[in-house]
Amino acid sequence: MTKSDMSPVSPLDPLLALVLLTRLPLPRLPDRLFARQALAAWAYPLAGLVVALLAIAVGAAGLAMGLPAPAVAGLILAVLVISTGAMHEDGLADTADGFWGGFDRDRRLAIMKDSQIGTYGVLALILSQGLRWTALAGLVAAGALWPVVGAACLSRGVLPFMMRALPNARGSGLSHKVGSPGWGTAIFALGLGICLFLLSGGGLLHILPAALALVVVAVVAYRKIGGQTGDILGATQQVTEITLLLALAA
Repeated sequence: MTKSDMSPVSPLDPLLALVLLTRLPLPRLPDRLFARQALAAWAYPLAGLVVALLAIAVGAAGLAMGLPAPAVAGLILAVLVISTGAMHEDGLADTADGFWGGFDRDRRLAIMKDSQIGTYGVLALILSQGLRWTALAGLVAAGALWPVVGAACLSRGVLPFMMRALPNARGSGLSHKVGSPGWGTAIFALGLGICLFLLSGGGLLHILPAALALVVVAVVAYRKIGGQTGDILGATQQVTEITLLLALAA
């Protein structure tokens, strides 16, 4: 590992973010670069930008074919899910199962680690994706595709802030492996996410409900398991994005 590999910002950070947060076909990066995953967290909003641009490109093609808004929204949602390997949705389901299926911290963490999905997880996915689809359909009907990009960026821009604000609850797993970004990295990621959201057509008033949702997730996570895990981060992304989409569609 060289000093340049540990600089605050690297041109390869967006690729590192894409490797971590998506399942897109990407060039293999040198193993030594993965030591700077926490530093690269500033680029998480850019991973959202790439994923969302792919999604709205498919959505625009659907509109050009004359598909109705619900069908176009379904296509956008499908691209968002497939391009990330449903990792954020999986985190939401595991979080719901663990938080409400366990009666103490250790049991909740054990449930969250289990690959099987329970009733709470199934219901969380049905309700969350139903809300997500409905909000997307409303935006598509209004001809507002670009705010979808902003929501994808900001919902990933909050993740480094959550990683820094809460301790790792498990001491293992993906979130622990990545590490805790510094406050400078976390604030930069959040600022970048907000800028991209505003540039996409979103407003500050749309951010307020998402900020409240973020605080609620953080407080519940701390009380339930004493911090954050990779599943909590996935749930955070989903809750934040859905709240932003609903606010935009209102």
